[in-house]
Order: sequence, then C-alpha cells, then structure tokens
Amino acid sequence: MFTFPQETNTAHVRLNTPMEDFSAVTVCLRFFTDLVRDHTLFSLATPSTSNDFLIFPLKQSNSMIELSVRNQGLNFGGQEIKLNTWNSLCATWESESGLGQLWLNGQSSSRKFISSGSNIAGRPIITLGQDQDSYGGGFDASQSFTGMITDVHMWNYVLPPRDIRRYKDLNITPGNVLNWRALYFQITGRVLLEKKRE
Repeated sequence: MFTFPQETNTAHVRLNTPMEDFSAVTVCLRFFTDLVRDHTLFSLATPSTSNDFLIFPLKQSNSMIELSVRNQGLNFGGQEIKLNTWNSLCATWESESGLGQLWLNGQSSSRKFISSGSNIAGRPIITLGQDQDSYGGGFDASQSFTGMITDVHMWNYVLPPRDIRRYKDLNITPGNVLNWRALYFQITGRVLLEKKRE
C-alpha cells in the first residue's frame, strides 16, 4: 500500500512499463481518502499528451469523477466515493469506439464518448498521486492525493464487466501492463510503502 500523508507538489509514485502503444485501457485501483477537493489518483502522460489517461475525482461532490483520455475530459456522476473507507475504482476506454466507463465499488456508470481514432502512443510516464500538467511534471499541490492507494492493475484491453465486478473482491487476472504483485516503481518525496490496513 502506498500512503500519501500530506498535500504536496512533489510526492508521487512513478510506475514503469515497457509498453508504448494502447488501443484500449483498463485501470483498476483501490483508494482510501477523506479529500473533498479535486485530486489525482492515476495520471498517464506521453511526450505529446499530458492527460493521455487521467482519473481525477472532482470537488463539486463525492459523486463526480473526471476521466480524461487523449486530453479530452468527461465527467461521470451519480456514484458516491465513500470517505474514510476503501473504494475500488476501474476506468476503461477503447480507441475504436471512443467509449469510456467508470466502475466504482462494483457499480458501473453509463458508457460515454470521450475520444476515438488514435491510440495512446509514446513512452508513458505513469504517476499515482499527482496530475502531470507536463510530461513527468507540472504538479500542483492543490490537485495532489492524500490517503492510501493499493492493488493497482492496468491492462491494454477493456476488461469484461464480470471481471471488473470481481475486482472489488480482488478476484482477477493480474494486469498485463501494471501488476500490483510485480510492480516496478519509484517513490519521490514523502510517500510510504506499507502493509495494507483495513
């Protein structure tokens, strides 16, 4: 479990993958926070696009999450993030249809059009806890995450709904892009690697 104990414009976890071309994406993670402001859970940037895949809960309420793909952001509402308890979140997108979807605690959102026609391409920099407003940087403390993140997985395809529902209970095939059980990462700043606590 990664613990982000304070608001900062530096502290983050960088996740590494050799893959550089994605026609589809699924990202799943679990998080625990008391934040009621904008904050960043997952940010994937490439040299040409700072928000190639961004999961960004918004301050308006605990029921609005922005999913950005290829610098096109769309808000998903109607699913409540529960404060001070573990939430499971999965986000999906595919280039062919351009459709994205969020799953919060096993419940799906509507599928919505975000961006189509081009893959996420180029050497990715993936961060947890900070929004990349430039490739590998441009962090803003007011958008940083505080709390805990664990069980991060990423696939280069859209997981079927039955598998996403099973993620809530951690009964899944590990990610083929990022696999929590074999994660390559670097910590910058005050982020702690701890055993998960319930």
